[in-house]
Amino acid sequence: MATEAPDPTEAPNPPAAPEPPGASEPCGATGAPGATEAPGAVQAPGPGAGGTSGAGRSPHRAAAPGTATAPARAASARERAARAARRRRRTRPWLLLAPALLAVGGLLLWPLGRVVWMSFQDYGLREIVGGTTNYNGGANYAEILGQSYLWTTVLPNTVLFAAVCVALTVVLGTLVALLLLRLPPLWRTLTASTIMMAWAMPAVTGTYVWVWLFDPFGGAVVQGLGSLGLVDPAATNWFTGRLTFYAIATVNVVHHSFPFVAVTVFAGLLTIPRELHEAGVVDGANAWQRFWSITVPAIKPVFLVVVILSTIWDFKVFVQLYLMPGGNGANPAVLNLGVWSYVESFAQRQYGMGAAIAVLLTLLLLAITVVYIRALFAEGREKGESL
Repeated sequence: MATEAPDPTEAPNPPAAPEPPGASEPCGATGAPGATEAPGAVQAPGPGAGGTSGAGRSPHRAAAPGTATAPARAASARERAARAARRRRRTRPWLLLAPALLAVGGLLLWPLGRVVWMSFQDYGLREIVGGTTNYNGGANYAEILGQSYLWTTVLPNTVLFAAVCVALTVVLGTLVALLLLRLPPLWRTLTASTIMMAWAMPAVTGTYVWVWLFDPFGGAVVQGLGSLGLVDPAATNWFTGRLTFYAIATVNVVHHSFPFVAVTVFAGLLTIPRELHEAGVVDGANAWQRFWSITVPAIKPVFLVVVILSTIWDFKVFVQLYLMPGGNGANPAVLNLGVWSYVESFAQRQYGMGAAIAVLLTLLLLAITVVYIRALFAEGREKGESL
């Protein structure tokens, strides 16, 4: 049988599954049934949006204007809200602190600024009455720093007296705190209440009590030691000697200050777990070893705080020294920086000189405080890294 030649107008197609009639016709095409479109033929544009037929459109319809950027707008809004929340978190603490900062600025910073301003002047009664200023640059500071009296008398009195008072206050307060830790609740309450009476007593009252005790004319201590034949009451005056004067002042200051240290250290001791000391006992450590190996490292920040506060208080002691016989300037050998500043200002009427001495005392206190605070922060960082 003769084989029919293939139609040159039809492209060879692979065998495919039979389709229902009309399924191969494009939607909207015209022509005879079964007519096929030549490969590569371009269909004329039919009616429809944009001049394309429904068959020529992409299955992904273009989005309406603005709808494609909605996720970006939402992300931008979230970012703006997060920035506003961060700003509120940064500013809220300062807003809460603003009243206290304004009060501190009005009550502390403004007078301090006035003292610094006055320290650069030759400021006396004439300037006060006339309301004038007489700037002399740093002449006051040069005169103070150039005096041997500062380096041989006033500064040693200030530094050594403060160092001894701080050491004795911390040691005595720590011993009392350890005693409170071992007392039963009733005796602990009685002991704590008794020692707090010494802290609550005004400094003026306490100073006069100690002056009466050591008074050379009928003082209880002098008369008691004289009755024992240890001293001659008629020839004994402990307020004229530099060392004996500061020994009495040290007893006065320590007696007034150790209750605060005792209560503060006692509160720190209560935070130490009992298991640590029990483990030390099991390991064979005695009480001294447990104190330095367990107690001191556990409450080291507490010790730093009480040392900082005691240093500040003892460096600027004024009442306890000024009210003692000879401490008001009558005995120049016993003055410290605070009393010297007062004497120069109100006894000698050299307010500029007294202001300069007060500024030097403030700078000395700031330097010592910065050292202690850096040590406190370093201790906190070490604890944070260990955790």
